[in-house]
Amino acid sequence: MTQHAEAQTAVATATAEAVFRQEAGRVLATLIRLIGDFELAEEARQEAFTAALEQWPIKGIPENPRAWLVDVGRNKAIDFIRRQALFRSKYPDLEMSAVEQAAAAPNEDEADDAAFGDDRLRLIFTCCHPALNIEAQVALTLRAICGLSTEAVARAFLVGEETMAQRLVRAKKKIRDAGIPYETPPPHLLDERIAGALAAVYLVFSEGYAVTSGENLIREDLCSEAIRLGRLLDALLPNRAAIQGLLALMLLHDARRKARVTASGDIVLLEDQDHTLWNWPQIEEGLALVERALRIKGKVSPYTVQAAIAALHARAPRESATDWPQIVGLYEVLLHIQPSPVVELNHAVAVSMVDGPARALNLLDSLAARGGIDDYHLLSAARAKLLQRLGRKEEALAAYRAALKSARLEPERRLLTRRIAEFDKQPARD
Repeated sequence: MTQHAEAQTAVATATAEAVFRQEAGRVLATLIRLIGDFELAEEARQEAFTAALEQWPIKGIPENPRAWLVDVGRNKAIDFIRRQALFRSKYPDLEMSAVEQAAAAPNEDEADDAAFGDDRLRLIFTCCHPALNIEAQVALTLRAICGLSTEAVARAFLVGEETMAQRLVRAKKKIRDAGIPYETPPPHLLDERIAGALAAVYLVFSEGYAVTSGENLIREDLCSEAIRLGRLLDALLPNRAAIQGLLALMLLHDARRKARVTASGDIVLLEDQDHTLWNWPQIEEGLALVERALRIKGKVSPYTVQAAIAALHARAPRESATDWPQIVGLYEVLLHIQPSPVVELNHAVAVSMVDGPARALNLLDSLAARGGIDDYHLLSAARAKLLQRLGRKEEALAAYRAALKSARLEPERRLLTRRIAEFDKQPARD
């Protein structure tokens, strides 16, 4: 192979991999609409990407890679269906099945969301059908739409990978057996689906904002996609506090993206971030959304409360000026309306900034004693910092090591490694 051919192959391969990262969810969503079956669509998508890796280096990269992948995936699915229907060789004039008819429908421009609607939004509402429990709704959305690994979805729910794999299989089977339609529901059914849809969008953003494992802290594509879906939901269901609160929360967090990571990929904690790197127009938009969400009457949304906390951080000109007492109060509201171990952890960290490390450590020890998140690295890291502030060096060092053992994201592992290496150089603080 000549140098030119090798370079062409490398470019085509890199393009295919980039398209997979950016478009895998949309390709799958469209294939599910066309084919009508989750698992067959997943197999067809994989075959389409395999075909891209084989053909693009030879034939060149198509003008519209996503449309090409949808076309190839749909054709692969039709071939699979026909191979399985052995009796068609005996009855060639037999009418196609419903699945075949859907898959064989004309496909003029699958890349045009304006013409075909937003397949990912349709798929979110399919995954969030009330026939599924809320955890199954969110887990299936993360797996099917965003292409998160089963491991990543499992970690989002703090359960084992095998347990999550079984839940996903059961959820897909229930959708298939119940004949749940692939559609955006009519207005009178939207409310019963919205809780799962919002939870799914939020977890998509969370995985993009702080990736479960790997080399990079942030996946910008997931953050952008979650915000895009949040805007679509806001347009579909205007003046909903939960939707506006979630959109505000994502915008406020995402606005700090460039300040959260150094050029070498290391984490920059909030108290050390350069505020000039924050996206201030996006922060202003988020702050306005928080204000609007808080004025909407009705049940208080957890997303609005979290957005209000993010707004207080955004408004503080420096860490020492943060309104920690109000943040503690908001976390207490959040614990009342949506209790969870992660909220308890964040509440305890905020308490340490108001009442000192001793009371916060008691809260974390109580949380750890109840079990269920023993291997959650952020719990160990928070305990380590509190113990260090209390001057309990040996216990703090053990907690940092426990956090390092559980952490799977490389930037977090590097941060914890530095903390351990520098531990003896830093005096304990009260």
